[in-house]
Amino acid sequence: MKVYIENYGCSANLNNAEIIKALLLKEKHSVVKNFKEADVIIINTCIVKSPTESRMWNRLLFFNSIKKRVIVTGCMPNVYAKEILKRFPRVVLLGTKSIFGINQAIKMKSGVFLEGDVIEKANVDKIRNNNIINIVQISEGCLGSCSYCIVKIAKGMLHSYKIESIVEDVRKSIKQGCREIWITSQDSASYGIDFNDNYEKKSKLPKLLKEITKIKGEFFVRVGMMNPNNVLPVLEELIDVYHSKKIFKFIHIPVQSGNDRILKLMNRNYSVRDFEFIVNKFRKEFTRISISTDVICGFPTETRDEFNDTLKLVKKIKPDVLNISKFGLRPYTIAAKLKQLTTQEIKERSRILTNIFNRISLEKNKEWVGWRGRAIVDEFSKKNKNFVARNYCYKPIVITKKVNKDLLGKIIDVRISSFTNSYLIS
Repeated sequence: MKVYIENYGCSANLNNAEIIKALLLKEKHSVVKNFKEADVIIINTCIVKSPTESRMWNRLLFFNSIKKRVIVTGCMPNVYAKEILKRFPRVVLLGTKSIFGINQAIKMKSGVFLEGDVIEKANVDKIRNNNIINIVQISEGCLGSCSYCIVKIAKGMLHSYKIESIVEDVRKSIKQGCREIWITSQDSASYGIDFNDNYEKKSKLPKLLKEITKIKGEFFVRVGMMNPNNVLPVLEELIDVYHSKKIFKFIHIPVQSGNDRILKLMNRNYSVRDFEFIVNKFRKEFTRISISTDVICGFPTETRDEFNDTLKLVKKIKPDVLNISKFGLRPYTIAAKLKQLTTQEIKERSRILTNIFNRISLEKNKEWVGWRGRAIVDEFSKKNKNFVARNYCYKPIVITKKVNKDLLGKIIDVRISSFTNSYLIS
């Protein structure tokens, strides 16, 4: 079969798509770049936000209209199985835990939903989207119960993969030429709390990272999103392992709101003070470190004063990266039952926060002008015909000097000469 894969969502979804490609090729199927050439289309879906979900439904409508066989993977089947099969009875659904059944799904022609037990996705074959980046999923699901989140419904409770499997995954990828390792999961800081031998119920992420940094070779690890409540019990251990030169000085810690009442409504299990404490501890330990955080604008019942608390926090913390989400009602969640703000008000708050952060990011990036150091080239922009590198703080650096050789995976010397609000320029 000729198979076309359309992928959406997080790095874990991208990792799933890479695994699916390897499974298909093992059975002698081929992956094509144009859906018009395909016998089968796989849509690897994301529904974390309502605009993304709308796009998923539209893509299903489109592929159904051109009479293509469709397999739906990702988060959508676990939440909307009945709805999908009712509207599109000829599709095959694969849950997030069932991607290893892709070749079985290829053979099916009628509407079914294949769902199975968790199979660990570490140390399995994959066809990488970027040959120098290994996306390493360390767990499935999470321990949280955020009142606005639909992903928990899709992925279920936390299931952490074995440390040995993850370490071997990294070791093999380094031998294969990977130079950048992305540790990914719904909440990296919850890793291992579900292990039976973990009597203290503390994260084993520091232990995992320590084992990874022992692997021989020159490579760099980007640690994925970590929720504050699971960072706090292992903060000192985490900071200690971050001293390794193999770990990017980059932390992604979502705050979501600068107001404790809203955090409680969100069921986030930490306070604004907890978040600030973590950020300040990392910044005290490392002269330069990139702080990435997330904020939801217009959570139900959020007052203007409570939103202003978020603005004050962002101005105080001055994050390097800020992912701003306009609140969108997600079905089957507690937040969907709360009194909603108007769409106009949510958009206005998002606009205000975006303008504030644009000024902050320009100010932060300006501080890097004149910096000299090493950076790993991890991307090539086909649009701009430029290579993109990352320094030790995972800051994106556009290489403007034209070169005739492939720099991907190479570690080069750079000097920052200019900047925008989203990247540095060498």
